[in-house]
Amino acid sequence: MKLTDNVLRSFRVAKVFRENADKINCFDFSSNGETIISSSDDDSLVLYDCQEGKPKRTLYSKKYGVDLIRYTHAANTVVYSSNKIDDTIRYLSLHDNKYIRYFPGHSKRVTSLSMSPVDDSFISGSLDKTIRLWDLRSPNCQGLMHLQGKPVCSFDPEGLIFAAGINSEMVKLYDLRSFDKGPFATFKLQYDRTCEWTGLKFSNDGKLILLSTNGGALRILDAFKGAVMSADATVKTVHDSSRSLQPPVKIDFKMTKKNYCNASEH
Repeated sequence: MKLTDNVLRSFRVAKVFRENADKINCFDFSSNGETIISSSDDDSLVLYDCQEGKPKRTLYSKKYGVDLIRYTHAANTVVYSSNKIDDTIRYLSLHDNKYIRYFPGHSKRVTSLSMSPVDDSFISGSLDKTIRLWDLRSPNCQGLMHLQGKPVCSFDPEGLIFAAGINSEMVKLYDLRSFDKGPFATFKLQYDRTCEWTGLKFSNDGKLILLSTNGGALRILDAFKGAVMSADATVKTVHDSSRSLQPPVKIDFKMTKKNYCNASEH
């Protein structure tokens, strides 16, 4: 099916799942597209079967809490940030509900978590104004960047570079092989006092960067020039025309660079 404007406008809610007692704070698709996993403020992780359209299993992280859940390249393991006790990132086996590894280091809440599309490395950003580079095979931080503000970050589709959105006003691009030398490109955006950036994502072809905010708006940037544009290159900022959006739980480009999806709390 080709995702045209008419097709997208024809979409309707088919099922509603009420598995959670509190807000869902994040969800992620497995790499094979067969399952979705969600994390919630009620400390649960719910696994859904996309083919059957029903929940498969519920796990809990009562001690540590769970946020920013991400599948690894294996469909039976995930990483997620903690929102209780400390700010350690945890690597969990869904098969036996056991932790494989902990990744300590951040001293404040983790705001971004992104798996590399090509290997077992991942990056995290935190309110402690740092971005850390990790490898699933080691609990030790593989790289550390101190920033001048709160970051959101993500790998590009080829896993060669990553972008850091800093203080909701600047996007910096880094070469993964030489990130310690500083960014190779910096885009300064007009600061909007009414909202803060909550997420960052590259399009599938790496040509666009999507920024979510807590102000009911999404911004799309040209990844090469830093110019603010929309999916159809005519509108600067994309709003929900029916009502103000809550801070997005998940943003992602799907199928083509012209289509993106956004999930909010309501």
